[in-house]
Amino acid sequence: MQDRENQCRPREQTDAGRAGRLPKLHWARVFACIAAVTALTGVAQPGQQPTPGMPIRDEMPPIQPQNNRVPDANDQMRMHEQQTQKQDFAAANAERRKQIADDSAKLLKLATDLKTEVDKTTKDTLSLGVIRKADEIEKLAHNVKEKMKLTVGQS
Repeated sequence: MQDRENQCRPREQTDAGRAGRLPKLHWARVFACIAAVTALTGVAQPGQQPTPGMPIRDEMPPIQPQNNRVPDANDQMRMHEQQTQKQDFAAANAERRKQIADDSAKLLKLATDLKTEVDKTTKDTLSLGVIRKADEIEKLAHNVKEKMKLTVGQS
């Protein structure tokens, strides 16, 4: 019912009630705009700490021309030689491992043969062949030990 009365009343009477609220609403908007501008200028002020992960322009090292240059023929040749050298080291190490495996198999065979020959002899006699076989085993074992110590390149 009051809504009907408000509709029937002249416009001046309803605007009079709002007239007291308009300056308050106007000042609230002005204050909100000033607060927003202050907040935005505070964010954009120079000298503030950047957010983590963002590069700092003043602390970044200058880009040197030699850091961005395309490798010339000498640099390309040097890089190719290094790559070839690494491949050579890998091949040499693979070959060394193969030799160690072969020598170890030979060493096992010689040790087994020596044992069978020693078992055949009597306790008072040793044949010259047994002594030679023992010397050969000793030399081969020394070579295997040295090859195991040796590493070619930076593995």
